[in-house]
Amino acid sequence: MIRCWCGKQVITRTSWTSANPGRRFYYCPDEGSSCRWIGWYDPEMCVRSRIIIPGLLRGRNELEERLEVAIGDMWKWKIYLVLSWILVLIVYALS
Repeated sequence: MIRCWCGKQVITRTSWTSANPGRRFYYCPDEGSSCRWIGWYDPEMCVRSRIIIPGLLRGRNELEERLEVAIGDMWKWKIYLVLSWILVLIVYALS
């Protein structure tokens, strides 16, 4: 168990900055304290990893955005399909 300078048990988080993408770190759980203790859980990444990982994250984020748009379009087309069948049934019932 790791404790910060003010004696509290630290929390582990993951950094997603461009300088340390995916690198885990410890920090003091008391945000208002003057402790401001931060320590690294993972060792520093090599230069190549720091170059490649942000590009991979950007690509993944773009794919997630495209997926959200596609899911929204899918729901729109499902509604159009249901409404068209309701219209067909109404026309059939009236004839």
